[in-house]
Amino acid sequence: MPNQSAPAAVQRPASHAREILRLAVPAFGALIAEPLFLLADSAIVGHLGVAQLAGVGLASAVLHTAVGLMVFLAYSTTPAVARAMGHGQLGKALAAGRDGVWLALLLGVVLAVAGFWAAEPLVAAMGAEGEVRSFAVDYLRWSMPGLVAMLLIFAGTGVLRGLQDTRTPLLVATAGFALNIVLNLWLVYGLDWSVAGSAAGTSVAQWAMAAVYLVMVQRNAARHGISLWPDWSGIRAMTRVGSWLMLRTLSLRIAILATVFVVTGQGAVNLAAHQLAMTIFSFLAFALDALAIAAQALIGKELGASNAVRARHLTRTMIRWGIGFGVVTGALLAVAAPWAGALFTSDAGVQSVLTYALWILAAGQPLAGYVFVLDGVLIGAGDAKYLALAGVVNLAVYVPMLVAVAVSGMSAAAGLVWLWAAFALGYMAARALTLGLRARSDRWMVLGSP
Repeated sequence: MPNQSAPAAVQRPASHAREILRLAVPAFGALIAEPLFLLADSAIVGHLGVAQLAGVGLASAVLHTAVGLMVFLAYSTTPAVARAMGHGQLGKALAAGRDGVWLALLLGVVLAVAGFWAAEPLVAAMGAEGEVRSFAVDYLRWSMPGLVAMLLIFAGTGVLRGLQDTRTPLLVATAGFALNIVLNLWLVYGLDWSVAGSAAGTSVAQWAMAAVYLVMVQRNAARHGISLWPDWSGIRAMTRVGSWLMLRTLSLRIAILATVFVVTGQGAVNLAAHQLAMTIFSFLAFALDALAIAAQALIGKELGASNAVRARHLTRTMIRWGIGFGVVTGALLAVAAPWAGALFTSDAGVQSVLTYALWILAAGQPLAGYVFVLDGVLIGAGDAKYLALAGVVNLAVYVPMLVAVAVSGMSAAAGLVWLWAAFALGYMAARALTLGLRARSDRWMVLGSP
């Protein structure tokens, strides 16, 4: 008997590693597709002129806020589908996915109509004037059809992740990125549509991607005899979970915006350095998000199958991976920090201040790895209410830190160092504590199909 049990113990970590990598690697590729969309749009529009680029940047800020808050469509659909699948109820899993798609469509239409009519006052409220205001309104209005598609993509991606498929979203995102570039070049320069052409091209590319997901959902539903008409009780259940996840996301957004507000008072140099540091933080977060997505799919499936032991093993494995990734990237970033600034700016002042911010960011990477993975685990477990309430608590802990930095009157390197210490160490520590305490208990491990 001892000889028989030993191989199983040895094989389990390898099996876990294969499962995690199978989901996480393609998820990482799909995650970076959206930033590539934005980079392509910015590069194409940037050659039109400063006013055009400024208008697109302003409109994009509005779009990102709306789209960011709607990411719950993926985060609520994934665990719902994964749980039902783990319970051996593929039909129920597909029905949950269908309801998620319907919810995305309904929310998308409402937001798109409201966004079209509110474009002018929204842009005006942000202080835009003249040509910048005109271009921002054009870009925002022509982006509204694509907003509906983007929400459908969120839901469709959530369905496939719940079915343990992250490769298809990668292929769809790659094809959509290529189509986006071709359409934007043709509409902006070939037909001389200016920024409206960029927004229209992106909207068409997004609808092409959404169509792929809609066809897949339809075919799977038909193959298993699932009606395409929504189950309103299922949509209401998805909305309840989604509202908590939206509150969680809102607390994160407020924390980031509040950080920007404080650093703005430190002067242009610190603001520029902060933007660069946050860009690097966001890029590193994509890899950690890929692990979190794998956690959502795998934990949801194992809890649906009432396999608490395996869920624990997977959680421990992914925590080790997250912390390990943070240690490696933190060390590399610490070494590269003195030279990283030169890649983004020629201003010596910004380069110097950025170095200190990156050293703080590097120190916080292992903590970030722990936080991102546990966030994915609890989302996969459907523990949305706790995540939302914990997010509010974390924000309440973080705001006094920001106030302390703001009232200190510090600027230059010291101001940015303390600001990043508050964000990358203080705020992340608060998140780590609330998530870690929950993960150590059994209250998040609700077994079986919901």
